[in-house]
Amino acid sequence: MRLFECGTLVPGCDWHTRANDDAEIVRRAVEHMRNTHGETIIRENMIDNIKARIRDEANAA
Repeated sequence: MRLFECGTLVPGCDWHTRANDDAEIVRRAVEHMRNTHGETIIRENMIDNIKARIRDEANAA
């Protein structure tokens, strides 16, 4: 299982998601960025930042 925690990108945000597929995590994270953080334009560097913060749940501290 893979894990993304929004707080690693947006300090203070407690939202997180888990999925087997990184693409699904990115999709959910982009939706979260739009709906919660008001991002209207999702640039490639934001996608890269999300991908860089996805990790195996077993390695999550």
